[in-house]
Amino acid sequence: MDGRELVRSVKVMGSVQGLRAVRSAWRQRRADARALPPRGAERARVPGPVGGAEPAPGGGIIRFARSQLRISVSAGGTVFWGWDGAEPLPSYALAGKPPEPDPRAVLEPDTDGGWRVVSERVTVAVSRNGAVEVRTPGGVMLRRDLPPRWWEPVQGGRSARWVQRGEVPADARFFGLGGRASGPRLRDGSYRLWNTDPSAAFDPGDDPLYITMPVQLVVADAGTHLAFYDNTWDGRVVLAEGEEGAGSGHDRPGSSEVRMEGGPLRCWVVVGTPARVLHGWAALTGAPALPPSWALGPQHARWGFGSEREVRRVVDGYRDRGLPLSVLHLDIDHYDGHRVFTVDRERFPDLPGLAEELRGRGVRLVSIVDPAVKAEPGNPVYDGGRAAGAFVRDDRGEEVHGVVWPGECAYPDFTDPAAREWWGGLYEERLRQGFSGVWHDMNEPVSFAPFGDRTLPRSARHALEGRGGDHREAHNVYGLAMARAGYEGLRRLRPEERPFLFSRSGWAGMQRYGGTWSGDVSTGWPGLRASLALVLGLGLCGVPYSGPDVGGFDGSPSPELFLRWYQLGAWLPLFRTHAAIDAGRREPWEFGPEVLAHARVALAERERLRPYFVTLSRLARMTGAPYVRPVWWGTPEDRALRDCEDSFLLGDSLLVAPVLSRGTDRRAVRLPRGRWYDTATGEAYEGPGQVLLDAPLSRVPVLARAGAVIPVRGDGDEGGAGELVLEVWAPAAGRTGGGLVVRDTGDGWEPAEIERYQSRVVDGRVVVERVTDGGVREAGLPVRVRGQA
Repeated sequence: MDGRELVRSVKVMGSVQGLRAVRSAWRQRRADARALPPRGAERARVPGPVGGAEPAPGGGIIRFARSQLRISVSAGGTVFWGWDGAEPLPSYALAGKPPEPDPRAVLEPDTDGGWRVVSERVTVAVSRNGAVEVRTPGGVMLRRDLPPRWWEPVQGGRSARWVQRGEVPADARFFGLGGRASGPRLRDGSYRLWNTDPSAAFDPGDDPLYITMPVQLVVADAGTHLAFYDNTWDGRVVLAEGEEGAGSGHDRPGSSEVRMEGGPLRCWVVVGTPARVLHGWAALTGAPALPPSWALGPQHARWGFGSEREVRRVVDGYRDRGLPLSVLHLDIDHYDGHRVFTVDRERFPDLPGLAEELRGRGVRLVSIVDPAVKAEPGNPVYDGGRAAGAFVRDDRGEEVHGVVWPGECAYPDFTDPAAREWWGGLYEERLRQGFSGVWHDMNEPVSFAPFGDRTLPRSARHALEGRGGDHREAHNVYGLAMARAGYEGLRRLRPEERPFLFSRSGWAGMQRYGGTWSGDVSTGWPGLRASLALVLGLGLCGVPYSGPDVGGFDGSPSPELFLRWYQLGAWLPLFRTHAAIDAGRREPWEFGPEVLAHARVALAERERLRPYFVTLSRLARMTGAPYVRPVWWGTPEDRALRDCEDSFLLGDSLLVAPVLSRGTDRRAVRLPRGRWYDTATGEAYEGPGQVLLDAPLSRVPVLARAGAVIPVRGDGDEGGAGELVLEVWAPAAGRTGGGLVVRDTGDGWEPAEIERYQSRVVDGRVVVERVTDGGVREAGLPVRVRGQA
């Protein structure tokens, strides 16, 4: 134990709480020593030589001397393979049944003594020693996973650990693995697969963080693919980019080595364009939850609002200065003694009345919800959980306790369906208090500890949907299962409204229940850069709705840093300021009149583009495409764009180039192919290439694709103020453009229609028309033309 860590624990949590954490950490260590004896003798195993094969729908089973491999290709081209009887189900990632196998896929002998599955979209070749290679229909290699190796206990009784090394083309770039602050492109290095609270504000060098996923998105000249190792155990991924022309003119392929401490060895691979890959991933793991439209507006949070009076002061501050505000969040300080599902009646004597008052002013309240329940008889939540048998227990059947904000706490077992149903019913209290949504925190899960792992004992027992197991298998899906409990509970309680939920921790498939945010990103220019990396990386893992703590979680940002963060946040899906209880203020007017003026412009543009964000949210649900996309999204073959990490596409139509470094008033922007307009000056630029654009404190560079049709709120010139207007950027000569519009149908479950519009130049004039199944007709909406025809 590090004495300095103990001292810091005592200082942060107070002497009593700090000593509780010490005792909890020692209990955890003793429990694991008792229930998880150290690994004994192990023997290594590889598949061995191929023996034979048996066809099955979509592929078949290939037998080796010491193992067997199942291969199945779906009709959409998604590949599944699993060793030693590993099947697609059960799985926390999959949304339902696996995709139907392709009846036209054929298992046939390959030339080297192995076997291959041939389908319309993909070919999977298996060597005679067990290497699995995914190829394009033209035979180009996308990924080659070498024969795996297992280390099995000689005495049995424990899950075998394993390693799987894969190779990708030399020019490939890696993305994904969940929320990685050093991304979005993942350089050479080791990345742990264990959801972790870093215990302090983090920078790009900190890893792992709150959300880890064994999901790799790989982009190469040969094509794009996503590889997902469906295993929830603790693990590590070691990446190494390749090198073209390395050693005597030969390419050195890139490599990915996945090491897991147990669990099944099974993998899904989705191939195609980036858009097709994310669509296939969403079909496999579930469509993203659709946030209510108000959740696409500006939001404000702080740990430390403290009272109804302070809440009104902040809301009045926005209103008095003419600044829009959609949501205000209440952190743990509004609880009674930090106990979940309670209210401090002295500070908030009439919370339902406050919520109703604010809602009348267009502001909704969102509540934090932590999973840890104070283990105190007489606490109704704790008593109810004990009666329901909902809490995690150890190998002796006793409740597992940890230390969190309320003190000694028990933890619901969200991998138990009955515990999820019980927990979901508790959200009725939040709804009665007037809250419109929730954000889940501390759900990695966290137990304060001055040494060791800040979570539950690895030996803690979980239901795991009736299969039974321990925390080694359940840890990474704890936050995902909690999100499911909350989402399903809110749906039962308010079936007419779409739930609003976002979670600090999660795993593959978490988009089914909501979004996420950065967690406690450090206040500094590196933290600003990490904010963008996290949103881009999570979007490529299928989580489209996310955003950072604007301004950073700790400390006090300079006026310049706050403004640049605010300008970035205004273009991200979740636009929320937030800070720690001992950090500086985050209201825009606290940074002086110049920052306030420029923040007002950013807010106004966000509100003007609200219809575009509504459209992007609907398209994300329908297609899996994230709102925020890397600049290579439409042209992954452009190698220069694959290395560009300081800009992003917002949908198909806009390219945003935030300022990520101090003292910058001009910055280089790399453009995809086509014509792009600077939205501030109207000047046109041709891509691919790089341009140098002004980036004064008042704004960041934003470019619009020529021909783009973007839904915006009108200012009254084209009709009623706030009405839907089509803003079209003139197509380049001889070219056409277009865009999609999905109108806001409210915050319920009303179906929405995708409207398609095309733009073209006719006799020197830009014309916008609506494209329907019955043909082309007038747009039917006011049109504003920008750029030069």
